[in-house]
Amino acid sequence: MKESELSTEPIGQNLIKLISNLCFSVFVFSVLIFTVIAITYQPPDPWLESAPALTKLFTQTENATFKNDDSILKTGEDVVLVAAPEVPPALAINPITETVIEKSEEKILNLNLKSDCEDLKFVNCSDPRVLVTVERFNLKTFKFIVFLEYQTPVSGSKLDECDVAWRFRNKKEKSWRKYRDFRRFKFGIGENCTYNVVHAGGWHSGINARRPRNRPNTTSSSGNLRLAPPVGDEEINDTIPTLGSEMNFRKGKYLYYARGGDYCKGMNHYLWSFLCGLGEAMYLNRTFVMDLSVCLSATYNPSNRDEEGKDFRFYFDFEHLKEVASVVEESEFLRGWKKWNRGRKRKVPVKKVTTYKVTPMQLKKDKSTIIWRQFDAPEPENYWYRVCEGQAAKYIQRPWHALWKSKRLMNIVTEISGQMDWDFDAVHVVRGEKAQNIELWPHLDADTSPDALLTKLKVLIQPWRNLYIATNEPFYNYFDKLRSQYKVRLLDDYKELWSNKSEWYNETTLLNDGKPVEFDGYMRVAVDTEVLYRAKTRVETFYNLTKDCKDGINTC
Repeated sequence: MKESELSTEPIGQNLIKLISNLCFSVFVFSVLIFTVIAITYQPPDPWLESAPALTKLFTQTENATFKNDDSILKTGEDVVLVAAPEVPPALAINPITETVIEKSEEKILNLNLKSDCEDLKFVNCSDPRVLVTVERFNLKTFKFIVFLEYQTPVSGSKLDECDVAWRFRNKKEKSWRKYRDFRRFKFGIGENCTYNVVHAGGWHSGINARRPRNRPNTTSSSGNLRLAPPVGDEEINDTIPTLGSEMNFRKGKYLYYARGGDYCKGMNHYLWSFLCGLGEAMYLNRTFVMDLSVCLSATYNPSNRDEEGKDFRFYFDFEHLKEVASVVEESEFLRGWKKWNRGRKRKVPVKKVTTYKVTPMQLKKDKSTIIWRQFDAPEPENYWYRVCEGQAAKYIQRPWHALWKSKRLMNIVTEISGQMDWDFDAVHVVRGEKAQNIELWPHLDADTSPDALLTKLKVLIQPWRNLYIATNEPFYNYFDKLRSQYKVRLLDDYKELWSNKSEWYNETTLLNDGKPVEFDGYMRVAVDTEVLYRAKTRVETFYNLTKDCKDGINTC
């Protein structure tokens, strides 16, 4: 018996040692894998990621200050939403695909149209075969465009030309907005006596297919200058909704944020706070009372001074906001509140909340018609976004999908991209204050010098491509050296799109009670951002052009 025990004991010990060694090996291998990942991992740019990434970006901000890159401004149409809202039925249009074109061709065959080559010598622009030819040509030529609907072609300037208009959407834009183009096509006769496109004109070349414009006399009988009505995008409807009757007002539920310390802060700060308030209103199932008057931070003004009285609708799509959220304009709301509270025995029930520490969860069951949040404490206690901190962050989802850039600004983006036939590359060059601050960005100035840019871009972008430069560099000629290799385009090359003869100028002037609107720094950044996102190849300053960290030394 003893001999048996002695013979089995080493086997048990060896088995234990084997298991121990195996577990230790697994542990060491796991540590090694984790170390490799930690060394090689580069965090994604939150501005180029999803809505949750944007939330993570801002919640990591310390001491209630915002130091984010203000040379890129991302809104709802740029982010990939986890649960994107459905397209409203009235706006839903099936795109024109190869399958749709083939079905159109089948219908044409059933019409038994003549196919004698002599009959096609002079192009009949109303012939459905002309439109099918254009549809197929566009589908093959513009890969980044979703074509939504066409108008019947009309005659061009010559017998073999037709002008065609259509509505479309860029595949890189997450909105359901439609844009318009019209081009001139020259046709020839192909095999089997069919039409083919010999030449396609550039952006907005098909002027005969352009919608009619009524330009009344802009001078009154008294000789005074009279504002011309807008002649641009008739789809924009950013009128201010009315409150309706007193009964409707009293039945409603409102969340009213009084102006706080966020006013005149940077636009990223403003958006973060605004979406907090809107998100709380959605959580409480209330109508959000919003101030359309925006204070533009000095960061975006050439005068380097804060500028009050800017209209929210200059920068953002108020029509879309009304479609996806319940909102009412502040002055309209206050007018109704005052009117229906004056001299009434039954006052409108109001709950005043004087600290952000009263959470949305505590207000969930409140029955008051108006919940009035006041922000009178010193900074940073008076920032709106403080409401959404702590436990509230688990309940309040900022509705990024509700905030799109202004359609008027996006029309400029579309015009710039269209003039380059949607076939361009782009580089985002961050300079300005960061390039001057060598303590935080020691290499940025040298890495974004013309010589350094040319050297690096030669590796990344093919020569003689259309190259759009999105930048905060104030000197237009700074990038002249790149013109030896590329067809360089800068925002200032398109000044006519916001000049006093432009659609944008007419529409914003009318929106601003007849006073001209400056195309300010925020608008420039918004347009730069959107053109940048539409490029085929996009080169970023940080991670591509320089080793400096985006937020300063030792922050990568």
